[in-house]
Amino acid sequence: MKSFFKTFFASTLGVFFALFILSIVFFVSLIGMLATSDSTYTVKNNTVFRLDLNGTISDCDQSSPLDAILGAGESMTEEAIITSIKKAKENDKIKGIYLKGELLDASFATLEPIRQALLDFKESGKFIVAYSEIYLQTSYLLASTADKVVLNPKGILSLEGLQSISQFKKNQYDKLGIKYQVFKVGTFKSAVEPYIQEKMSDANREQVTSYLNDTWKHVLTGISENRGISVETLNAYADQMLMFTEPEEILSYGLVDELLFENAMADYIKDLVGVEKAKDVTYATLKNMKSVPAKKEKKHKDKVAILYAEGQIVNDFYPDSPLMGSGAMIRPKDVATELKKLQDDEDVKAVVFRVNSPGGSASASEHIWNAVVELNAVKPVIVSMGQYAASGGYYISCGATSIVAEPTTLTGSIGIFGLVPDGTELAQKMGLSFDEVGTNKFSTFGGRSFGIPFLVDAYSRALNEEEAALMQMNIERGYDLFITRCADGRGMTKTEIDAIGQGRVWTGAQAKEIGLVDELGGIKEAIKLAAEKAELEKYSTVRYPEEKDFMTKMMEEMMGGMEVRMVKAFMGKEAYEQQSLRRSLNALEFQQAIMTEGIAY
Repeated sequence: MKSFFKTFFASTLGVFFALFILSIVFFVSLIGMLATSDSTYTVKNNTVFRLDLNGTISDCDQSSPLDAILGAGESMTEEAIITSIKKAKENDKIKGIYLKGELLDASFATLEPIRQALLDFKESGKFIVAYSEIYLQTSYLLASTADKVVLNPKGILSLEGLQSISQFKKNQYDKLGIKYQVFKVGTFKSAVEPYIQEKMSDANREQVTSYLNDTWKHVLTGISENRGISVETLNAYADQMLMFTEPEEILSYGLVDELLFENAMADYIKDLVGVEKAKDVTYATLKNMKSVPAKKEKKHKDKVAILYAEGQIVNDFYPDSPLMGSGAMIRPKDVATELKKLQDDEDVKAVVFRVNSPGGSASASEHIWNAVVELNAVKPVIVSMGQYAASGGYYISCGATSIVAEPTTLTGSIGIFGLVPDGTELAQKMGLSFDEVGTNKFSTFGGRSFGIPFLVDAYSRALNEEEAALMQMNIERGYDLFITRCADGRGMTKTEIDAIGQGRVWTGAQAKEIGLVDELGGIKEAIKLAAEKAELEKYSTVRYPEEKDFMTKMMEEMMGGMEVRMVKAFMGKEAYEQQSLRRSLNALEFQQAIMTEGIAY
């Protein structure tokens, strides 16, 4: 026993000592970041912009100060990367770009403007060289713009095509004792399928095959233009599953130019810079380039404002809780308030509304749609679509003056659905029974909610025939309103919208052909169009919401962000996202306009 207590107290003391050391490291790191967060980077002669393609690229900065402390990697936004590439092009002290391809998580819609920025950089006559031990399809698309693409002699190049693999949970819920009652409008509205089926419907398989093939065609066309290899040949290579192909063979295919270990890259780059020693080359990171002052442009009174809306669309009453989802969310009150400010700002002559959302609550989408229409009645609103602008994401876009999308944006998905989990069997398994008393016919609508904490929620009984009829009527009314909004915004009839609606997902390129999108491009093209619509020759651009400073981010993180990260780590990303979606479906919001499937890059 004495030995036990000695070991126990020694272990306890060790834990407290470790926590003490971690606290010191935390505060030292915090002080260091505070000291450098607002510092300006001075570019030296013979500098190379090292762009590490590692992590997630988003529209808005979703990073946390704690991410940096915990070594989670550098925050990347599309705007920051493109702006930094432009700075590098204009700065005579920067001789080239070193693309370090790693584990890049980004959509092809996000990567396309970056690819174009890299191609524009090359027009300056400066070099781009890319290196990686593992080229994913995303990082390789950008790397293919380089003058020289270098692969580790034992490295991997992934080029096998796109996929969309759905997980079906019907049998799992059957075992738990839950049957989902589904109410929807839209043959292609597939978000409900995992709850009621064991495989994809024919309609869903048709739409997924269509948008996957269209996206893949665009990707291969980009690589083909960059590397001078035909699309047909690239497809043949992809069918070989290049991940298992020897680097020497990949070199012979012309997909890369050199096979070198990373320690040889310093000498390789110093030769490109034209200096004698590798130590004479200075490397500037993305963080460095973000703090480099941009080339001064004349300020103009007239402005084009860019408002970002990224994430799932939820109601204002949607709780801020780690189990209810976190981070990128679009709330009607927040967006409507910003749109109203822009409407009242006389200096703002046009607005680019950047939408990057798979959708969400139908009623919340209606609220935002109304704010967009009110603004559009006063000044031009141009929607710029990111990775997604589908379902509710399209709902909040359709009232704009014009819509601009990337060719690989996923949009459309014009449809509504509702899910009601019947937990009759689950209640029996748990030894629960319910009895009802109500003052009116529908007082006990759906019974009572219950469930197993952290696992599943359900209702105590199924909807009866009359209740189900009311639910279906509610969903159909929501769909009719949805297609009415789209028809009014796009200058089409409801019949025409319904024909291309029905929950079907389209790529941006396909959407342009059928009239859901006006032009193809990114924010740059949307800004240009906004200026044209507002008849502006000289103007400045301003972005909303304003980026939060370091201390604000830190305080918000301490208030709840760490809790969210811990829950995500405990549950796992997939389970966490499923839990978040399920919670949103049961948060007293039966009309859902969301696209839950996507592309695995």
